[in-house]
Amino acid sequence: MNKSQSYLAIIVLAVMSVAAANLFGQQADESHPNNETSSGITMAIAVLHATAGNNVSGTISFTKVEGGIKVVATVSGLTEGKHGFHIHQFGDCSGSDGKSAGGHFNPDGKKHGAPNSKERHVGDLGNLLANEKGKAYYEIIDSYISFSGSHSIIGRAIIVHAGEDDLTSQPTGAAGARVACGVIGLTKQ
Repeated sequence: MNKSQSYLAIIVLAVMSVAAANLFGQQADESHPNNETSSGITMAIAVLHATAGNNVSGTISFTKVEGGIKVVATVSGLTEGKHGFHIHQFGDCSGSDGKSAGGHFNPDGKKHGAPNSKERHVGDLGNLLANEKGKAYYEIIDSYISFSGSHSIIGRAIIVHAGEDDLTSQPTGAAGARVACGVIGLTKQ
């Protein structure tokens, strides 16, 4: 192999490496706030399971739409009022208290805030509002969370808390104990 063929081979390998990284979501576009890449994933779901001593259940779906990810939560078994809920670091709901899911998902090292705040954790979703029957419905389009790149929520957990997220207390919004946990996984398209 002569010198020009060696250079050509190096260039071809470099191009193939970049293409493979993009295909498998290894490289994120840092210019977009949610670092979305072309992962091909369009839907995900978390099925909530109650932590010890609680009766909370429900589902939270995530659907890729124009402008971000549409989050729809349907939850029951709550006490009446507001309940903080957040995406947490680890997709581990094995602990009876939900603490195995780790802290809020915060890959950018930001302060805790509301879902519409400029300064917030990627996992900050605000509050569910439960009615007198303990049922809550929530719907929002979020531009921070993603299905790929550094803001990917796939394989992480979503936690529902016993109390209201005040949206300002650091580092977690003072929302209290974890009453339900669910792992965010892929759903059939």
